Amino acid sequence: MKTSFEQLKSMVVFAQVVEQGNLTAAAKHIGLSRAVVSYHLKKLETQLDVKLLHRSTRSIALTEAGAQYYQSCRIIAEQTQAANQQMENLKNEPEGLLKITCPVNVGLQMVVPALSEFRRRHAKIELDVMLTDEVVNIMQEGIDLAIRGAPLPDSGLQASKLWTLPTCLCGAPGYFKKKGRPTTPADLQQHDWVIYKLTAGDIELVKGSRSFSVAVKGAISTNNAAARTAFIEGGHGIGRIPVYDALPKIQAGTLESILDDYQLKNINVFGVFPPGNARSKKLRLLLDFLKEHFKQTDRKIMDSMGRGL
Repeated sequence: MKTSFEQLKSMVVFAQVVEQGNLTAAAKHIGLSRAVVSYHLKKLETQLDVKLLHRSTRSIALTEAGAQYYQSCRIIAEQTQAANQQMENLKNEPEGLLKITCPVNVGLQMVVPALSEFRRRHAKIELDVMLTDEVVNIMQEGIDLAIRGAPLPDSGLQASKLWTLPTCLCGAPGYFKKKGRPTTPADLQQHDWVIYKLTAGDIELVKGSRSFSVAVKGAISTNNAAARTAFIEGGHGIGRIPVYDALPKIQAGTLESILDDYQLKNINVFGVFPPGNARSKKLRLLLDFLKEHFKQTDRKIMDSMGRGL
């Protein structure tokens, strides 16, 4: 059976339908109408004389033949993308669109300023930045880079460490005046906490060779880092905050740090991306830029911490 150019297109469409999970998402991802995507699937099944998908109004499921055929279609789609990226990498100056997602608070305070500087240096690269505290499906949304507090285990995605965030324990001066100031890890058990749900769990503190585990409890919990800090500033309890967020508020007098002679577990920040994007010159350029930018930010934070929080 000869393979036409039209069939090659249909194979790429089929691979996208499988990866996106439904016809509507695939159509949006590749810039076709849902009707055209459906046409390619029907035509492919007619040409092959085999059923590839079980389709309902809301979901799809691969047949046995479809699962085998998808593997070949996926390879063709990946090779096409790789060929395009090779051509992109031959250009003296990278260009094109990068779609990026990251959490809201770290995005506004740290990532957006970094991307602003990156864009000044590379004017031909366009940026589409999605700030959300929800975990976005990278493949379905066509995301080039997701900035996250942890890589995704067994996700099939690749991750590159960008930054290590030091953290500290903080509370408002008014809270400490009312509730007292903790001086030991044991004191923390008696205090109210503002709980950040994305990193909820016991707090680990280390001093020398000794470690302490503190169970946190409180009447306020949130999945938004900016809201967590605002509740702590409002005197509703103590909390663990990245130093980049806490430092300006400590300097302004709206927060105070506690137990500074104990070490807290740092937060590793990763850039997560589809494996097919690893060859992209513009993505590698962005990853290298962010690592260097955050390294310089670390130096400034450490200098400020060295002068005392």
